Amino acid sequence: MREKGRFRGKTVGVFLGGQSAEREVSLRTGAAAAQALRKKGYAVEEIDIRGDWLGAIRDARIDVAFVALHGRPGEDGCIQGALELARVPYTGSGVAASAVSMSKVLSKRVVAAAGVPCAPDALFEGEAIASSSPPAFGFPLVVKPDREGSTVGISVVRGIEGWGAAMAEAARHDSRVLVEAYVPGREITVGIVNGRVLPAIEIVPKSGSGFYDYRAKYTAGQTEYVIPVPMDRDLLLRAAEFTRAGAFALSLRGAARLDYRVDPAGALFFLEANTIPGMTETSLLPKAARFDGVSFEDLVEEILDDAGLDK
Repeated sequence: MREKGRFRGKTVGVFLGGQSAEREVSLRTGAAAAQALRKKGYAVEEIDIRGDWLGAIRDARIDVAFVALHGRPGEDGCIQGALELARVPYTGSGVAASAVSMSKVLSKRVVAAAGVPCAPDALFEGEAIASSSPPAFGFPLVVKPDREGSTVGISVVRGIEGWGAAMAEAARHDSRVLVEAYVPGREITVGIVNGRVLPAIEIVPKSGSGFYDYRAKYTAGQTEYVIPVPMDRDLLLRAAEFTRAGAFALSLRGAARLDYRVDPAGALFFLEANTIPGMTETSLLPKAARFDGVSFEDLVEEILDDAGLDK
């Protein structure tokens, strides 16, 4: 356990913004984290990572980095590698853990090896995407870019008529496209902070499709977030254990969130790991922490306390 308040008296650089499809979300996360740290008495510099971001890291006069960058290059190991070279301690997962977790297919392979259930999938890459045929597990299925977040480029495909358009949309965002068997049922997310598993939250989109897409995620009133989750206690304990096992297998550090589908029979299926969860006061990880008795400001400081370099 790291010392509480170990970076007090130091200058914290909050890395935010970036140039990914999640820029606006990252700006909100970074601003909220910066405000929370200032309330705690920290000297904070907000650094928008775009353009010459390597130069921005090199020129930043900071002692520690709070990484609030969603998407690439914040979650794929690039920023982490630059901070390693600059010898600036940073929050969240390290280079390898970030790179693996950013890839939905790689993270699925790692957690599956640790005993966490995953839905059947197929991976398509490069020129093979345009000429691809649906996998043998059939419809309905989910088509998603392998290395994108915030449900950007994701489609639920219920028949062959939607296959080509869904693959083309996913390919606009990534040269690797993951196709998964659609798991009917409910969706939950489980956060973990410095090894402590937080209470699960159920995600209930209000749209007719029931799909948690970008609009449902970021439009006020489009999704209900339920905590405590009205599910069987044993199922929630399994979700917590899968989260602990998955986070360990992926070598996650600091704050992270693992998402799952729960089918009508009560079986859990891992969807993806988020190594830099949203950190506004209304985001899912802070909601779970607040339910657990941890204020937003204390949560942000707890994440900062764990900042370090890969060993």
